[in-house]
Amino acid sequence: MAIVAEGMPPTIALEGSRKQRGNLTQARIRWMILAVVMGFGLVGGRLIQLGMVVPDQSIEGQTRDAIMASRPPILDRNGLEMAVDIRVPSLYAEPRRIIDVEEAVSKLRTVLPSLDEEWLRKRLTGEKGFVWVQRELTPAIQEQVMRLGIPGIDFITESKRFYPAMSEAAHILGSTNVDNQGIAGIERYVDTDHLSVLQELGLARGNALTPIELSVDMRVQHILHQEMQDSMARYQAIAAAGVIIDIYSGEVVAMASLPDFNPNEPASALVKDTFNRITSGIFEPGSIFKTITIAGALDSGTVRITDKFDARYGVRFGRYTISDFHGKNRILALPEVYKYSSNIGTIRVMQAMGKDNFRAFLSRLKFDERVEFELPEMRSPTIPKSFSEVGAATASFGHGLSVSPLHMVMAHTALLNGGNYIAPTLFKRSIADAEKLYEPVVSAQTSEYVRYLMRLNAISVGGSGSQMNKLALGYRVGGKTGTAEKVVDGRYSSSKVTNFFASAFPLDNPRYAMVVMVDEPKAENERSGTTAGWNAGHMTGRIVQRIAPMLGIAPEFSELLDQQIVPQSVRQLYPEGF
Repeated sequence: MAIVAEGMPPTIALEGSRKQRGNLTQARIRWMILAVVMGFGLVGGRLIQLGMVVPDQSIEGQTRDAIMASRPPILDRNGLEMAVDIRVPSLYAEPRRIIDVEEAVSKLRTVLPSLDEEWLRKRLTGEKGFVWVQRELTPAIQEQVMRLGIPGIDFITESKRFYPAMSEAAHILGSTNVDNQGIAGIERYVDTDHLSVLQELGLARGNALTPIELSVDMRVQHILHQEMQDSMARYQAIAAAGVIIDIYSGEVVAMASLPDFNPNEPASALVKDTFNRITSGIFEPGSIFKTITIAGALDSGTVRITDKFDARYGVRFGRYTISDFHGKNRILALPEVYKYSSNIGTIRVMQAMGKDNFRAFLSRLKFDERVEFELPEMRSPTIPKSFSEVGAATASFGHGLSVSPLHMVMAHTALLNGGNYIAPTLFKRSIADAEKLYEPVVSAQTSEYVRYLMRLNAISVGGSGSQMNKLALGYRVGGKTGTAEKVVDGRYSSSKVTNFFASAFPLDNPRYAMVVMVDEPKAENERSGTTAGWNAGHMTGRIVQRIAPMLGIAPEFSELLDQQIVPQSVRQLYPEGF
């Protein structure tokens, strides 16, 4: 403020203190603005920093998405649920939030007494933010634990696999581990195929996944499994197994192998001898292999269906002579060689074909490679790369080589469907799609001969499949028995055998092939024996009699259908077709 006296020039101006205060105020404002800007800068920087931090979503090494991921339901060919996800509570702890570890241990063991006290104490001690205590509990146990009111103890809801049919399709489905990941069977295949990728991306969490439809018919599967159980009890066998294939599509309609396991309890799969004998067991197939040998010889053109072979004497190789189990000791026509299961006659047939051509035919039917199939539980066959004279002779009737029952049923499929090999599948496949995958292995004429021979063995007097046919009358079943002695202490044992029956039905218009086996059977009663016709054959008859109506096959008793199967060349020589 300036002081001015009237009539006098201004001499004193009092503006210094005001200006000084104004400058001070402006400085303070500038500092405040700077402080505010810096504050916002720090907050913004921290927010950016926090935004760049990737939160740890893992739970004890597993991603949360993977642990809480869903799996698609698995359905049979008719839409019946074979495997589904259910939601279950799993108990976890935050040790750093637990106030009194001893009290927590004591209280938890009142509800979960199976938990080891020392293990639990170590589990709950420390500064960890998450540890599992016990997974996949029931809602009732969850409620009991919650009532304990222990700080630092809580639950996460997880997915758990449930198999409604229990063990009936155990070897098809396989199982999952506690993290709901496939560890065996089709469950494992699905993971390796595409599901694990969805789970890692988090797309399998909280989303409904498209169901997986299998080719299996659970009605047929139930009966096959039931008959396996019955046969093990009826014949006091150590194992039984069977597989049924649609010969035109290659679809697996049913497959069972006992002893098996409960996939709801994956640890039960670790029990000895619960492996899948159809895919991962290899055996000497015995005389069901004669169908292969004879088909190869017929297809080569070196043998005709009406040819005859000398079976009067055994075949000698050095000091050893191979003879027949029930020798006819006469010259046999080819259909008789098959019907009487003549080792001698089959060796003669193979020799007419030549051992090298015989070995090449086995490769054509893929006997020396793993079957292309979805199940990971597979085993490669053992067949010599080349045959000696005696090696080819024994192989011709199913000894000296080991193959899986899946190999055998797929070879029969090719021999029966017109001559086309098709890889098996557990997924639905139309015949039109299957035809694109066909690999011709024998002629249609050879296929017709095989149908005739298999049916002949069922309806002809003395045929090893006659008992089977009586049990499945009307369904036009045919087949071949195979009894293979097991090797015990380096020698073949006549008291321990593995029995097979390879069959097909209805043979006037074949659609299904089946191979069953019974391991180390005993005689059912004093009137029965232990060879395959008495057990594997009977089992086949019982199975066909029950499943054929389900598969849409009506019984037909006209002999005219059987006469139509007889090849014209055979009919000219033997009007009754043997």
